[in-house]
Amino acid sequence: MTPRHFAIPVFVPELACPNRCVFCNQRNISGTMAMPQPDEVAGIIEKHLATIPPDSETEIGFFGGNFTGIEPSLQQSFLEIAEKYVRAGKAKSIRLSTRPDYIDDRRLSLLKQFSVQNIELGAQSLDGEVLRLSGRGHTVYDVEKASELILENGFRLGLQMMTGLPGDTPARSVATARKIVALGASDTRIYPTLVIRDTELEKMYHAGSYVPLSLDEAVESAAVIAGIFEEAGVKILRIGLHPSEGLLSGESLVAGPFHVAFGELVATAQWSAIFRQKLAGNSSGVNENLLAEVPPGQINAAVGHKSLNKKMLLTRFRKVVFRENKELSGKQCRFIVSSTD
Repeated sequence: MTPRHFAIPVFVPELACPNRCVFCNQRNISGTMAMPQPDEVAGIIEKHLATIPPDSETEIGFFGGNFTGIEPSLQQSFLEIAEKYVRAGKAKSIRLSTRPDYIDDRRLSLLKQFSVQNIELGAQSLDGEVLRLSGRGHTVYDVEKASELILENGFRLGLQMMTGLPGDTPARSVATARKIVALGASDTRIYPTLVIRDTELEKMYHAGSYVPLSLDEAVESAAVIAGIFEEAGVKILRIGLHPSEGLLSGESLVAGPFHVAFGELVATAQWSAIFRQKLAGNSSGVNENLLAEVPPGQINAAVGHKSLNKKMLLTRFRKVVFRENKELSGKQCRFIVSSTD
């Protein structure tokens, strides 16, 4: 049986970022208001380890800022603490996120001294105009060059993307997803843009110069993009922001497609599209029964958030039953229609 994977997040909000993007207020997004000191990192790791089942596959991740932009001595202090847990067998590896314009051979040389296996770049978009309007401060070329260096130095590459940024369109988001695949990413994260308090995007929103995606639009876009990644074998680590206290209470959120179960809504939309395609041209009557076979582990997603997909199928069939089929994988499914129970 494959061991369960857990990531221990150590947030370093906006640490060493050279500028603030129009959408960014990491403290409000992550719920972490202050950068941890090196002597606090061990406490964060210990707290998470106490909740992780034995025999799990665990990695320690430094998220939220620009890790490779930190003063090298401070980077080393953080990494040395994490490395102790790897050497003790309590964690398998170290992961970190950083900016594409803060990757070079010198920085990667430091990371090679530790058990860093995965480097995630906050690409957000691979459209030059979207990057400019979003105030990212880096170019598409920076992402391309950093990705190349990361892979050449033996690390696994992660590329994060956002949908609904200023100047973005569904076509541009799809193009970004395809470029992420082409750049050789092993994994990705998909975040719909939210209007967070105390950001430039909030000012743009109130001025009417920025309109966020609706929840339906964000779900539809993410469903299409997720399909591209799944088909290419790029692992999706997360869809939608982690529901921090500020987002849940509404204290940090001004507008935008936030939902505590955003990833579940996206999976529901993916399966809905598959089912509707299979039903196209089907003349089944309401007196027939449907057995829907899906791959192992996919029943909840196929049934849908609040059973939305099952309810849709019940408008076409008298009875609907879902069953796992070990011969199926990905988003494959098989419909078996009968007139008897």
